[in-house]
Amino acid sequence: MVQTIKVIIFQMKKYKKLWLTKLIHICTRGIEHSPESPGPPDPPSKSNNHINLAQKYDGKLLLRNEIHLNDECFSKLLERQLFTAHASFVRTLFTKRCVRCNNEKRSLIGYFPCAKCRITHAYCRNCIMMGRVSKCEQLYEWTGTNYPWKKHEQACTWKGELTFAQNQAANEVKLAVKKQTEQLVWAVTGAGKTEILFKGIELALSQGKRVCIATPRADVVRELLPRIQRAFAKIPVQGLYGKSRDREGTSQLIISTTHQLVRFSNAFDVIIIDEIDAFPYHHDQSLQFATNRAAKRSSTKIYLTATPRQNLKYKLSTNQLPHCFVPIRYHGYPLPVPKHISDYSLAKQLDAQLLPKSFVNWLQNRKKEERQLLIFVPTIHLAEQLRAEVSNVLIRKKQITNKLTVASVHADDKLREQKIQLFRQKKLYALITTTILERGVTFPSIDVVVIQANHKVFDEAALVQIAGRAGRNKIDPTGEVLFIHDGKTNAIARSITSIKQMNQRGKRLLLTVGEEIK
Repeated sequence: MVQTIKVIIFQMKKYKKLWLTKLIHICTRGIEHSPESPGPPDPPSKSNNHINLAQKYDGKLLLRNEIHLNDECFSKLLERQLFTAHASFVRTLFTKRCVRCNNEKRSLIGYFPCAKCRITHAYCRNCIMMGRVSKCEQLYEWTGTNYPWKKHEQACTWKGELTFAQNQAANEVKLAVKKQTEQLVWAVTGAGKTEILFKGIELALSQGKRVCIATPRADVVRELLPRIQRAFAKIPVQGLYGKSRDREGTSQLIISTTHQLVRFSNAFDVIIIDEIDAFPYHHDQSLQFATNRAAKRSSTKIYLTATPRQNLKYKLSTNQLPHCFVPIRYHGYPLPVPKHISDYSLAKQLDAQLLPKSFVNWLQNRKKEERQLLIFVPTIHLAEQLRAEVSNVLIRKKQITNKLTVASVHADDKLREQKIQLFRQKKLYALITTTILERGVTFPSIDVVVIQANHKVFDEAALVQIAGRAGRNKIDPTGEVLFIHDGKTNAIARSITSIKQMNQRGKRLLLTVGEEIK
């Protein structure tokens, strides 16, 4: 009798195993034949089929239309608990809360008549750019086997050399990865924060860990993607942002905007948040929520900043957050100290669509006319308005011969990527921009001008970051920075003081380690 029962149990397990293998094969075959994955499928095997599904969906929280499986296969995977459904909204004491982005502001929860259910449903306006989350839609999480990420030995192919200050910070980052702790890297603009990360990323990849570099802005993702790919040439690297071609997020090493992280859950062993003080991350609780949820429960979090906000400085002063400080640029030269000019006819001149006289006078006395010009203004309207006048003035001053070498760029510009790339290639001489280029982008030889620097959008952090665009290359480390205003603000004064203090700390460090002072 006992023997008969054992035989029956064995046959049931065998049947269950075969059924699950067949189901996974059918679903995976659906993925392989989808338009996003052209080409003939490989011969099926149980392990490969299961792994393909895990790689595509492990660590994600997705809407049904983001899961590219037919309804029959998906239903069976739900039955087998390889996917788990979650309600998209939960009721709180006074309102509803979006499960995907954690928004519970009534002003950001809208209502629409649902054609499918024929009733009115709530939807989240806060994360609608990532696909509409409504009350009748569920979110799905992969709860099958975790994907086994490969262990890569000597993954870093970068052959550069770190400075003394960079190396100290890099060792702190590596230690944080090893211990799975938090670490803040406070480094001046142009200190080489990206290179500081390489040791820690290499250690994580050697341990089969998954790494995400998250940043608040798409321009920074586009800037970092080729640099990280060159530094880890043997590892596939994906860049995720609003208009990126690849949105699957299936690589072991990912660079992403913080907005894209709302689709991830318990995904990354190491998450690096670049420019933690930047807009919109520092004031948007939903982005901070998404970033924390994207990290695994036991994970390393690395924070990068050149301009920490007051709440972060408080944590440092009270030893609530381990940190290291890099007060000197990688080439050893000090940060360019901005020169501020009061121009009390500034508003009148701008209203007349004219450039400030102080700017025109400065153009005549520039130290190096061969440098490109990066001109910051506070509004999109002003950026577009001044383009023609900047072209005319530069032609009169014989600094350019063609008006097409001057352009304006802003967040709503459809040609934004192309214009930034043309400026990087030195096919544009002057670029007029809003604060979208205040951080995270590097141009080798430029002078920087801020027109209407006393405008409220230019706070202390923004002005320090903007000044940091100049002098970043060791071939030309001393670019000019000019703040033009019609009333000096605290932000202007504090930004200049902060830059001078950083230079003093950098000078003391160089004296301590015996390096050459530039």
